[in-house]
Amino acid sequence: MANQYDIIVVGSGPGGYVTAIRASQLGFKTAVVEKESLGGVCLNWGCIPTKALLKSAQVFEYLKHASDYGLSVKEYDKDFDAVVNRSRNVAAGMSKGVQFLMKKNKIDVLEGLGKVLPGKKVAVATQDGTENQYEAKHIIIATGARSRELPNLPQDGKKVIGYRKAMTLDKQPKKIIVVGSGAIGIEFAYFYKAMGTDVTIVEYQDRIVPVEDEEISKQLERNFKKNGIEILTAAEVTAVDTKGKGVKASVKTKDKELTLEADVVLSAVGIKTNLEEIGLEEVGIATDRDKILVNDFYQTNQPGYYAIGDITAGPALAHVASAEGIICVEKIAGMNVEPLDYGNIPGCTYCYPEIASVGLTEQQAKEKGLDVKIGKFPFSASGKAQASGSSDGFVKVIFDAKYGEWLGCHMIGAGVTDMIAEAVLGRKLETTGHEILKAVHPHPTMSEAVMEAVADAYDEVIHL
Repeated sequence: MANQYDIIVVGSGPGGYVTAIRASQLGFKTAVVEKESLGGVCLNWGCIPTKALLKSAQVFEYLKHASDYGLSVKEYDKDFDAVVNRSRNVAAGMSKGVQFLMKKNKIDVLEGLGKVLPGKKVAVATQDGTENQYEAKHIIIATGARSRELPNLPQDGKKVIGYRKAMTLDKQPKKIIVVGSGAIGIEFAYFYKAMGTDVTIVEYQDRIVPVEDEEISKQLERNFKKNGIEILTAAEVTAVDTKGKGVKASVKTKDKELTLEADVVLSAVGIKTNLEEIGLEEVGIATDRDKILVNDFYQTNQPGYYAIGDITAGPALAHVASAEGIICVEKIAGMNVEPLDYGNIPGCTYCYPEIASVGLTEQQAKEKGLDVKIGKFPFSASGKAQASGSSDGFVKVIFDAKYGEWLGCHMIGAGVTDMIAEAVLGRKLETTGHEILKAVHPHPTMSEAVMEAVADAYDEVIHL
């Protein structure tokens, strides 16, 4: 009986550990399998430690611009090792917090490499070479993903690196080339530039942060270029030469080919799911294009086996994995649950200025043939933004002109990642623009810009 559970979760990232906790809350005897550190990539090598790095960069930038606030700081400097160590300490503390949550919720942590087996079993191979088998009525796979490698951009962990190494470099590079301008690439580009590294971004698409609304992309590009970041769009790294002291990257653009030199190249071109050697073929679990196929409640084609998070077709975001896991176990428990609305998932990028968005972009709305009302409010017209010295950016809202549906919300500016939840909740509740206008927003706050942008869409804006 000691090796028998109601639910075993393979992987303890923000999908896995949240799933395990919710399962335990619902009365299931639960275990979680983890090969490395509780909390997975997000907590140990992604979401949390990168935000610690970015905060250090932001504080360093405040010191550089102290005179803008009427302050005099005569001597200041950075300690790159101390910045990295702070980030690692934050991650370690959060991992200990997950350990506490496992104990609090009476969840067994099975340390080792997990592999699903036929007959609703999981094998866990420990570092000392032993293997133990466990049984469960339900097995939930949450093994996540890792940095994707391109054939023409192989990572050696020294001169061509992924996001994990980018957080723990032995010394700060003088020059870095960032390949890819999704959230990971953009955040590291901002961090290293703020710390004093020369940064070049190489993006394959014709604009940076290509999943965002086009106006957001243009605003961020203007801001990055103003701060000295070189940006090459519609460009591709065709080869890298690591034989010399640094690294040489061959880059092909629309109209020319050039060679960039740097100390390090950071490959931030997406993720590769962790599907290998976890038993999918033996169990007969169906996959397609590097993803496990699941239904609306994360059941695979094999009864009793489920999958959530980055290994399924949804957005590869921590909060999506957590939501999927909760829905999965609540469905197993027989609760009346709704499928996740993937059209109402917020996305956040924690550079400066921050980016946050949810719903349709303007282009997507028009491609659907919708008649839209667009509203924008710049933070340059916000009293709070001006007072805090953070007037870059704007809030943009998109409404359906016929029915008043809030189709999308796109923000760029200081603190917008904390503001986007208003739009997510409003869309969930099918809130109309007029209801936003009549909901009193506190003054002076950055959040007023949401109300003002909505007012602009309906020709009622006051402060423009």
